[in-house]
Amino acid sequence: MEHNKKLFISIETVLAVIVVSLAFIMLKENSSKDLRKISVVVQGSDDKQWAAFRYGLEMAANDYGTQMVFANTSDNLTAAEEIEIIKREIHNGADAIIVQPVPGEDMEEMLREIDNKVPVMLAGCTASANKEESLLPVTEPDNYSMGRTLAEELLSDYNGNIKGKTLGIASENDSQEAVINRMDGVLDVLEAEGAIVCWSVAGSLGETGENSLDKQQSVDIVVALDDSSLVTACSFSAANNLHGALVYGTGHSTEALYYLDTGVAECLVVPDEFNKGYRSLAEASKGAKYFFRRMNDRPVSYTVIRKDELFLPQNQEILFTMNQEILH
Repeated sequence: MEHNKKLFISIETVLAVIVVSLAFIMLKENSSKDLRKISVVVQGSDDKQWAAFRYGLEMAANDYGTQMVFANTSDNLTAAEEIEIIKREIHNGADAIIVQPVPGEDMEEMLREIDNKVPVMLAGCTASANKEESLLPVTEPDNYSMGRTLAEELLSDYNGNIKGKTLGIASENDSQEAVINRMDGVLDVLEAEGAIVCWSVAGSLGETGENSLDKQQSVDIVVALDDSSLVTACSFSAANNLHGALVYGTGHSTEALYYLDTGVAECLVVPDEFNKGYRSLAEASKGAKYFFRRMNDRPVSYTVIRKDELFLPQNQEILFTMNQEILH
């Protein structure tokens, strides 16, 4: 009996040494790899709204000696399609993935399964609609605070008296964590002051379909909660198809700045897309390099910009990063 016990302990010890040795070898191999490849997956990769984000990725890739691949994707990407693209990127040699997750059932769970194989860094929003339930690291601004800030700017324009004013709320996807939290921030301020939300639409907001903005009830103000819906709302406003509604929103593209400069948009809250890209890739690069290192959340800031502030010195960096699509 004593002999068997000693034999069992010896076997267990040898197995433990083997496991530790293999882990050390994996860590050493991963740490000494000359050039790590990080793939970035977002919806509509050719969209101009990604200019500053992509520029941040490129700068970080240069600083961290990493190969960055911006995966080619279509508009209206589904969760299933996004997962397939991620798997394809891993098959093609990606050592880490940066993804702005498309809302979808079990998206958090599917991305966590991928995270067991290669590090996954979220950018812009969590995969779970409830941020507190997300277990994956994310680089994003405080979206609730962004919504409150936008509402407070709007309230300021009305000298604090918005009681009875009617609102319409537009977004690209109202199931996305970022949009949910921005909407909560907006409503917590404006509804408390007596504003009336007449409608909230999401998805395709163009000239066809029931969600088209020009088919909605006439309101005093349209609040757009992402760059795509802001640009769409402003295009309708510029064509006098918003029934005179004023447009406020969040945006980070050259089109958004154009509409602000021409007075179509009253105010923009602009997330720091450059640092969203830079910090996402910096964190993913470290995660790819060190096998056992857990990546962390990386917050980014946002800026309020009005027409008369657009070309102030403090906003020149924002303008520069947004215009990289033109400079390249």
